[in-house]
Amino acid sequence: MSMVFCRGCAKEISTLAVACPQCGAPQATQQSYPSGPAITTGNPYVEAWRNYVVFRGRATRREYWMFFLINLAISFGIIAIDAMLNTKGMLYNLYSLAILLPSIAVGVRRMHDTDRSGWWLLLPIVNLVFLAQDSQPGPNRFGENRKGNN
Repeated sequence: MSMVFCRGCAKEISTLAVACPQCGAPQATQQSYPSGPAITTGNPYVEAWRNYVVFRGRATRREYWMFFLINLAISFGIIAIDAMLNTKGMLYNLYSLAILLPSIAVGVRRMHDTDRSGWWLLLPIVNLVFLAQDSQPGPNRFGENRKGNN
Protein backbone atom coordinates (compact mmCIF):
# COMPACT_ATOMS: atom_id res chain seq x y z
CA MET A 1 0.00 0.00 0.00
CA SER A 2 1.51 3.34 -1.00
CA MET A 3 1.07 6.61 0.80
CA VAL A 4 0.31 10.17 -0.36
CA PHE A 5 -0.10 13.50 1.39
CA CYS A 6 -3.55 14.81 2.31
CA ARG A 7 -4.68 17.81 0.27
CA GLY A 8 -6.06 19.49 3.40
CA CYS A 9 -3.65 18.87 6.27
CA ALA A 10 -0.60 17.40 4.45
CA LYS A 11 -0.56 14.31 6.70
CA GLU A 12 0.47 11.03 5.10
CA ILE A 13 -2.53 8.87 4.17
CA SER A 14 -3.22 5.82 2.03
CA THR A 15 -3.64 6.28 -1.72
CA LEU A 16 -6.90 4.38 -1.40
CA ALA A 17 -8.46 6.92 1.00
CA VAL A 18 -11.40 8.86 -0.44
CA ALA A 19 -11.21 11.37 2.43
CA CYS A 20 -8.53 12.14 5.01
CA PRO A 21 -9.26 10.29 8.28
CA GLN A 22 -7.75 13.16 10.29
CA CYS A 23 -9.20 16.33 8.73
CA GLY A 24 -11.93 14.88 6.49
CA ALA A 25 -10.71 16.66 3.34
CA PRO A 26 -11.79 14.87 0.16
CA GLN A 27 -8.94 13.41 -1.86
CA ALA A 28 -9.04 13.81 -5.63
CA THR A 29 -7.06 11.80 -8.10
CA GLN A 30 -3.73 13.40 -8.84
CA GLN A 31 -2.90 14.60 -12.32
CA SER A 32 -0.15 12.52 -13.78
CA TYR A 33 1.89 12.95 -16.89
CA PRO A 34 2.94 10.13 -19.13
CA SER A 35 6.43 8.86 -18.65
CA GLY A 36 8.73 10.04 -21.35
CA PRO A 37 9.70 13.50 -22.53
CA ALA A 38 8.69 16.32 -20.22
CA ILE A 39 7.87 18.76 -22.98
CA THR A 40 5.47 17.11 -25.40
CA THR A 41 5.47 19.93 -27.95
CA GLY A 42 9.25 20.32 -28.01
CA ASN A 43 8.84 23.94 -26.92
CA PRO A 44 8.60 24.73 -23.19
CA TYR A 45 7.07 28.16 -23.91
CA VAL A 46 4.22 26.60 -25.89
CA GLU A 47 3.82 23.93 -23.21
CA ALA A 48 3.35 26.61 -20.54
CA TRP A 49 0.70 28.35 -22.68
CA ARG A 50 -1.04 25.02 -23.26
CA ASN A 51 -1.53 24.77 -19.50
CA TYR A 52 -2.82 28.37 -19.41
CA VAL A 53 -4.53 28.24 -16.00
CA VAL A 54 -3.66 24.73 -14.79
CA PHE A 55 -2.54 24.97 -11.18
CA ARG A 56 -2.22 21.21 -10.66
CA GLY A 57 0.73 19.05 -11.58
CA ARG A 58 4.36 19.98 -12.08
CA ALA A 59 6.41 22.19 -14.41
CA THR A 60 10.07 21.59 -15.12
CA ARG A 61 12.69 24.22 -14.39
CA ARG A 62 13.27 24.63 -18.13
CA GLU A 63 9.55 25.20 -18.79
CA TYR A 64 9.32 27.89 -16.10
CA TRP A 65 12.48 29.81 -16.99
CA MET A 66 11.92 29.69 -20.76
CA PHE A 67 8.40 31.06 -20.19
CA PHE A 68 9.82 33.80 -17.96
CA LEU A 69 12.68 34.79 -20.29
CA ILE A 70 10.61 34.80 -23.48
CA ASN A 71 7.92 36.91 -21.79
CA LEU A 72 10.63 39.27 -20.57
CA ALA A 73 11.95 39.70 -24.12
CA ILE A 74 8.42 40.22 -25.47
CA SER A 75 7.79 42.80 -22.74
CA PHE A 76 10.88 44.78 -23.76
CA GLY A 77 9.70 44.70 -27.37
CA ILE A 78 6.25 45.92 -26.40
CA ILE A 79 7.75 48.72 -24.29
CA ALA A 80 9.75 49.84 -27.35
CA ILE A 81 6.63 49.74 -29.54
CA ASP A 82 4.71 51.70 -26.87
CA ALA A 83 7.43 54.36 -26.88
CA MET A 84 7.39 54.64 -30.69
CA LEU A 85 3.59 54.85 -30.88
CA ASN A 86 3.34 57.07 -27.79
CA THR A 87 0.53 54.93 -26.32
CA LYS A 88 1.62 55.67 -22.73
CA GLY A 89 2.13 51.98 -21.87
CA MET A 90 -1.31 50.78 -22.99
CA LEU A 91 0.03 47.83 -25.04
CA TYR A 92 2.36 46.79 -22.22
CA ASN A 93 -0.48 46.91 -19.68
CA LEU A 94 -2.67 44.73 -21.92
CA TYR A 95 0.14 42.23 -22.42
CA SER A 96 0.87 42.15 -18.68
CA LEU A 97 -2.78 41.45 -17.98
CA ALA A 98 -2.82 38.68 -20.60
CA ILE A 99 0.16 36.84 -19.07
CA LEU A 100 -0.82 37.32 -15.42
CA LEU A 101 -2.68 34.03 -14.91
CA PRO A 102 -0.34 31.86 -17.02
CA SER A 103 2.65 33.28 -15.13
CA ILE A 104 1.11 32.48 -11.76
CA ALA A 105 0.04 29.01 -12.96
CA VAL A 106 3.48 28.03 -14.27
CA GLY A 107 5.05 29.39 -11.06
CA VAL A 108 2.72 27.31 -8.90
CA ARG A 109 3.44 24.19 -10.97
CA ARG A 110 7.17 24.94 -10.64
CA MET A 111 6.82 25.08 -6.84
CA HIS A 112 4.96 21.76 -7.00
CA ASP A 113 7.92 20.29 -8.89
CA THR A 114 10.13 21.04 -5.87
CA ASP A 115 7.42 19.54 -3.57
CA ARG A 116 6.31 22.89 -2.17
CA SER A 117 2.96 24.62 -2.03
CA GLY A 118 2.29 27.34 -4.59
CA TRP A 119 1.82 29.82 -1.74
CA TRP A 120 5.64 30.04 -1.52
CA LEU A 121 5.46 32.36 -4.55
CA LEU A 122 4.30 35.12 -2.19
CA LEU A 123 7.68 35.28 -0.42
CA PRO A 124 9.96 37.52 -2.50
CA ILE A 125 13.52 36.19 -2.12
CA VAL A 126 12.86 32.62 -0.99
CA ASN A 127 10.75 31.86 -4.06
CA LEU A 128 13.68 32.61 -6.39
CA VAL A 129 15.76 29.99 -4.62
CA PHE A 130 12.96 27.42 -4.90
CA LEU A 131 12.27 28.30 -8.56
CA ALA A 132 15.94 27.69 -9.40
CA GLN A 133 16.17 24.31 -7.62
CA ASP A 134 16.14 21.05 -9.54
CA SER A 135 13.04 18.86 -9.61
CA GLN A 136 12.36 16.47 -6.81
CA PRO A 137 13.24 13.03 -8.22
CA GLY A 138 10.39 10.58 -8.63
CA PRO A 139 6.74 11.24 -7.90
CA ASN A 140 5.65 13.58 -5.13
CA ARG A 141 2.26 14.64 -3.75
CA PHE A 142 1.66 16.80 -6.84
CA GLY A 143 2.21 14.11 -9.47
CA GLU A 144 4.83 12.28 -11.46
CA ASN A 145 8.19 13.83 -12.28
CA ARG A 146 7.94 15.20 -15.82
CA LYS A 147 11.68 14.87 -16.39
CA GLY A 148 11.25 11.10 -16.28
CA ASN A 149 13.94 10.44 -13.65
CA ASN A 150 12.98 8.44 -10.59
